[in-house]
Amino acid sequence: MDKVFSVRGTRIAFSIWDVAGDLRFSGQVPFACKGAMAILIMFDLTNRSTLSNAKDWYRQARTWNKMGIPILVGTKFDDFVQLPLDMQWTVVHEARASARAMRATLFFSSATHNINVHKIFKFITAKLFNLPWTIERNLTVGEPIIDF
Repeated sequence: MDKVFSVRGTRIAFSIWDVAGDLRFSGQVPFACKGAMAILIMFDLTNRSTLSNAKDWYRQARTWNKMGIPILVGTKFDDFVQLPLDMQWTVVHEARASARAMRATLFFSSATHNINVHKIFKFITAKLFNLPWTIERNLTVGEPIIDF
């Protein structure tokens, strides 16, 4: 999928590849990663096992691209906030530790409710073009985490 938007009068185009975490698409990983300026590794906040899968995807992506900006994205935040607080705390702790190990920025998001989706792309753009980054870090459990 392609996403085009304008920043300070300049058109910026993102070409977004989704290899779906499915082994049937694993052959696309080298093609999707080579030359990528950013690599988004996504996991389901309501399913802790997907964070382990995300670590494997990160290692595989890094074999093909050592320079792309790593971003760890927890999805389904809208469902995640319905989980018991102790489970939320555990997931936040594990996700932050994984992001640190990957040297990645961490975002919790929801595509359904458009939570942090635009911020992820604003972050990538700011990093790539050395633009000021105005979004603040948020580490409060129960809110959409942004950790960098």
